[in-house]
Amino acid sequence: QVQLVESGGGSVQAGGSLRLSCAASGITYSGNYMGWFRQAPGKEREGVAAIRTAGGNTYYADSVKGRFTISQDSAKNTVYLQMNSLKPEDTAMYYCAAKPWVGDPLFAQAYNYWGQGTQVTVSS
Repeated sequence: QVQLVESGGGSVQAGGSLRLSCAASGITYSGNYMGWFRQAPGKEREGVAAIRTAGGNTYYADSVKGRFTISQDSAKNTVYLQMNSLKPEDTAMYYCAAKPWVGDPLFAQAYNYWGQGTQVTVSS
C-alpha cells in the first residue's frame, strides 16, 4: 500500500520560512518523480516543485524559483520542500505526490499517488 505522509505546514508571517516533509512508503522510491503541489480555495491544483529521485534533477514553477528548494533523503524515502520568503499568495493546501519518471514533472494530473495534504497559511 502506497503512503505519502506530509508534515511541516503551519502559519507564518510574510517573509517567513517553513519546511515541508513527505515520507514515502510502499513504492520503489528510485525511478520516480516526487512532486509538491498546492491548491488554494477556488483555484486549480498547481505544480510547485518536483525532483527526479534518481539523479536529483529538480524542477520549479516560475512563481517559486529562488524562494523554494526541493530536496530528498533517499535513505529515508523522504522529500522536503524548504520555503523561504513566503508570500500571502503562497497560502494553500500543499500536497506531496509520486509518479513514474515520465512526462512533465509539474503536471498534477499525471501523478498516481497523493498524500493527504498539509496547510500553509501566510499572513501579511
